Parts: sequence; C-alpha cells; structure tokens
Amino acid sequence: MTAILPPTASTVKTGFLHFDCVGKTFPTPRGPYVAIEDINLSVEQGEFICVIGHSGCGKSTLLNLVSGFSHPTSGGVYLDGKPIQEPGPDRMVVFQNYSLLPWKSARENVALAVKAARPHLSPNEQRQVVDHHLELVGLMEAQHKRPDQLSGGMKQRVAIARALSIRPEVLILDEPFGALDQITKEELQEELLNIWEETRPTVLMITHDIDEALFLADRVVMMTNGPAATIGEVLEIPFDRPRDREAVVEDSRYAQLRTEALDFLYRRFAHDDD
Repeated sequence: MTAILPPTASTVKTGFLHFDCVGKTFPTPRGPYVAIEDINLSVEQGEFICVIGHSGCGKSTLLNLVSGFSHPTSGGVYLDGKPIQEPGPDRMVVFQNYSLLPWKSARENVALAVKAARPHLSPNEQRQVVDHHLELVGLMEAQHKRPDQLSGGMKQRVAIARALSIRPEVLILDEPFGALDQITKEELQEELLNIWEETRPTVLMITHDIDEALFLADRVVMMTNGPAATIGEVLEIPFDRPRDREAVVEDSRYAQLRTEALDFLYRRFAHDDD
C-alpha cells in the first residue's frame, strides 16, 4: 500500500514546518465548534505538500495557522523550531481570488511586495527582482496592465510572482487554480513547478483536485470530515522531479494512487448528504 497512517505525537520528527498535537476550536452561539484536533505533521524544508478533503475538513484552518492569521487552541505550529505567532514575510499566501490591488499595474503589485519585504536591496536590484519574476510567469508584455485588464490566469500569475519575489521560506497556496478553466489550470500547474524548482520554498497547498495534488506534491495529506477533523492518511508520491505530466499520468502507480485517494474521499469519508 502506498498510503500510510499519519504520524502520532510520539513518533513524529520535528521538521522545518511542524504541527504538534494541533487543535483549533471556535466559539459559536451554539457552543464551541472543534474544527480540527490532534494534527501531527512534519514537513521538511523544500517539500511540496498538498492537503485535500471535503468542505469543512479544516484545510483553511491549517493554512491560517501556518500564515499566522490564527492561533491554535491546543498544541503548536512551528517553523524552523520557533512557534508561529503572527504573519511575516517568511510566509506568503496566494489566494484563489488573487488579492491584487486593483488600482495598481501587474508590475506595481509585485514591486510593492519587493519594496516592503526586501528594503535592503537598492532600487535597481529591486527592479531586477521584479523583472525576473514577471519573466518567470510570462507577464513582461502585460506588466503595465491593471488587474481588470488581465484574464484570471494572468491575475494568478501576478499573485504567484508577487509571492515568490520576496523569497518566502513557506509558500501557502489556497486553491490558487480553483477558479480557472482546465487548460489554464494545467498550464499554471506546470509553471508553478518550474518556478518552485528555482528556489524550492516549502509549499503547503489546499486543493480539491486529486489529479492536481498527485501531479504537484511530494506528499498528499488527506483530511477526515469535520467537525474535529484530523489527518486520515498521507500518500507518498513517488514520481521523480522534474515532472512530465504525460509520463506521470501513464505511470501505473498513478492509477493506484488515484484509486486510493478516491476510496478515501468518496467511500471511507464520503459526505452524508441526508
């Protein structure tokens, strides 16, 4: 079997990004709501992790804890051995809705992040960083266009360039391609891997797309249903890097992994619609 059970608190090794017995409870008018509990996960530096699960399984809660937007009710989330307590430039988030400043051009959106996070660079060095990342995502010709003049795929390219231009240690991706058509989605998946190969930040990505997760990730973390969601299983993805989509899909192991993920999500932890 390729699937392995998640590590427990007694067996997990502290990695670069580490969840130690993490739980998060939210107050509600009906009483406390336990979103996640007993999350134990160790992520190595430069590892690409995808998190999948049904709506309400706590995926976004995990990302908010890593980004520093929220704090665990129990346990702790650690980056390089230090507890995450607030947002910082060592962690950058790319959202599904792009979150670009609408009155600024693509170039200005990226430049603003570089100026804020890398003030030690000279103006000329900052321009070079912006140029480099716009080139990586193929947007030099559209660099002076505002977001309302760009397609959805181009907007997400700007968001990715902005996030990576500050050289974060952790890149947090919240369903970044969920609103895009299939062709654009696949193009951006491949571009993301090419860009990621350059600096190898640690990546934590939410997705509902099993095929996307299998193509991108080193490991796929599969969440049980909420409330009190936790890690159900972790799939180790064996494909060599750099990856070729056709070769990955034609590999016999791909079908086995896909079957295991589907079995987990749609049989063992299927949503009860009643």
